[in-house]
Amino acid sequence: MSITLGVILGNRDFFPDALISEARRDLISVFKDLSVEPVWLSEADSKLGAVETWSDAAKCGTLFRTNRVRIDGILVCLPNFGDEKGVADAIRLSELNVPILVQACPDDLDQFRLARRRDAYCGKISVCNNLRQYGYKFSLTRNHTTSLSSDLFRDELKTFFAVCRVVRGMRRVRIGAVGARPNAFNTTRYSEKLLEAAGISVNTIDLSEIFGSASKIADNDPGVKQRVDRIRAYADSSAAPIESLNKMAKFALVIDDWMSSLGLTATAIQCWSSMQKNFGVNVCTVMSMMSEQMMPSACEVDIAGVVSMYALQLASGRPSALVDWNNNYGSAPDKCVLFHCGNWAKDFLPDIRIGTAPILGTMLGEENTVGALAGRTPAGPMTFGRVSTDDASGRIRAYFGDGDFTEDALNTFGTRAVVQIPQLQELMQYICLNGFEHHAAMTASHCAAPTSEALGKYLGWDVYRHVPASR
Repeated sequence: MSITLGVILGNRDFFPDALISEARRDLISVFKDLSVEPVWLSEADSKLGAVETWSDAAKCGTLFRTNRVRIDGILVCLPNFGDEKGVADAIRLSELNVPILVQACPDDLDQFRLARRRDAYCGKISVCNNLRQYGYKFSLTRNHTTSLSSDLFRDELKTFFAVCRVVRGMRRVRIGAVGARPNAFNTTRYSEKLLEAAGISVNTIDLSEIFGSASKIADNDPGVKQRVDRIRAYADSSAAPIESLNKMAKFALVIDDWMSSLGLTATAIQCWSSMQKNFGVNVCTVMSMMSEQMMPSACEVDIAGVVSMYALQLASGRPSALVDWNNNYGSAPDKCVLFHCGNWAKDFLPDIRIGTAPILGTMLGEENTVGALAGRTPAGPMTFGRVSTDDASGRIRAYFGDGDFTEDALNTFGTRAVVQIPQLQELMQYICLNGFEHHAAMTASHCAAPTSEALGKYLGWDVYRHVPASR
């Protein structure tokens, strides 16, 4: 996954030129390995291609501004003390509103003589001071100084890339709300206006329009046959009647056309009870396939839930899923069961198969719930989180944290997982006391840190990151 960075090499003229040239060489190697396209001054544009003077800053600002559509974030690299005003002025003149990472190169204990002295440890403080004076939010490496040739710096860049993806993606996402929320679920209420103010647009369609368009598609339509073949290739469908598969295929075709016509990236669907009463299937499989294709789809018209899914997808580069914080796991205080009936992406379900939804089936007829998925998520890393619109305060709030899927025994149906989260009881206290929903999003990686930073620092949302004291 490639990314474009605006790069500022900070310099102070009385430090050795070789330090700047070496940094440029090292960055070129790192960028090549990590598929980074740098936008930076050339060595013909300024001395060593660095930024020090007002003239350098003006050139760099113009270069960044010219490439503003492409640039995902800015890397400030300090091979030496750097020039604090040059860095800050370049960013101001760029007119960019993207994440900024400030890095400083370390001095070596045996090279404090004039020929190799850097003083970037001190210079980084000055640069950050100026960025704050200029009103910019910025990110830092975990260690105050970090060698450009180290694995640690590469890890820092990957984390920063995740921050950049989340910020860029969340500022312009378009979501589809398909149908009305289930009347029993006040918990999936949300503020469309708060989301719009954050750059998240919601487009709506009534289920009757979907059903009406689907009813006009014949069973022998080539598109239906192709979509049924895709469903069968996606999951074990041996228990699904062809009538149900045809209905799922038609629903998918109509949704695809609607999303394409409006440029939508994600959806939240009224998955019960009109779906079963008036259409005769569960569309969990269709939603799972969309999420697997990086177009996340949430249950129960949970728009804030699919916003949560999309944020984690952007951060991790992997599919996400919507889950219920559903059950305790025996007496283990730091474990619980995640469940839905279920539409999780195949990424979570190596044993994925199409079945029915027994709980909904008790009310709606199990024959009308064909299309629900079943499968168990294996052991591995996971990140959980939830975005919520707080109308009373006029704010968007969220929480995120890291945990792990486990292999603990679990004998039940649906899409399911056992997770272990340090200090889970404290997390549940936080969720309940702050009025968060029973739905959360998850992804199969550890990415709570960049997601929290992107939404909290750069988008200005109220974000709680669950970091247990023992870690």
